[in-house]
Amino acid sequence: MTPRAPRTEQQVRIDLAAAFRLAALNGWDDTVYTHLSATVPGEPGHYLINPFGLLFEEITASSLVKVNQHGQVVDGSGRPVNPTGFTIHGAVHAARPEVECVIHLHTPWGVALSMLPEGLLPTSQYAMRLHGRLGRHAYEGLALGTDEQRRLVANLGSLDGLILDNHGIMVVGRTVAEAWMLMHLLERAAQAQLRAQAGARAGIQVVTEELAARTHRQWMGDGSEWDGDVEWPALLRRLDRLSPGYAD
Repeated sequence: MTPRAPRTEQQVRIDLAAAFRLAALNGWDDTVYTHLSATVPGEPGHYLINPFGLLFEEITASSLVKVNQHGQVVDGSGRPVNPTGFTIHGAVHAARPEVECVIHLHTPWGVALSMLPEGLLPTSQYAMRLHGRLGRHAYEGLALGTDEQRRLVANLGSLDGLILDNHGIMVVGRTVAEAWMLMHLLERAAQAQLRAQAGARAGIQVVTEELAARTHRQWMGDGSEWDGDVEWPALLRRLDRLSPGYAD
């Protein structure tokens, strides 16, 4: 498999700003709360995150703040960040150095999914991509100390994401594009499942474990193509039309 070209900080900044804008267009934002973060190429332990107080639709590549894994600003900008909001991200980035992007959101369908004891079921093709790839993390209140960080990282392991009980959802990706697409698939899968459950009188149709696993393998293929490789350029074209200026 041909190695991928190294990423530059500017490329990551533009993609991350685009991910914020696309999330806003999808209605995934929660006023000024929740975060998307990305590693800074060539600077271990440094990450990009949104400045506290900006809406997702206002984020630009240059407005992103560089922080360390404790959420402390290290770029000299003096821009405010929400260090408690980075607690999840910092722990995940430190534990998963192969991950470029961590997305934690309170999406409408994701929050609803987090209330279901059964979690995400293999009920749609969207869900098959994430079959066996989602962990769960119990709700422990607003405070997120080092003990909970360890539990959260352990629950994530090498998976693609977590359902955060009674809270929301989180995904990780080897690129910003991959993480964004996984969040898209998770939100669509949650929406489809919850709508079906709301309208069903005698339960909903769930495929077998064998079929779900086979579909996941088919989706992943030989691993040379990542989620977002094909979709991301198209999504950026949409963004250029609907929310220009993100690359500034």
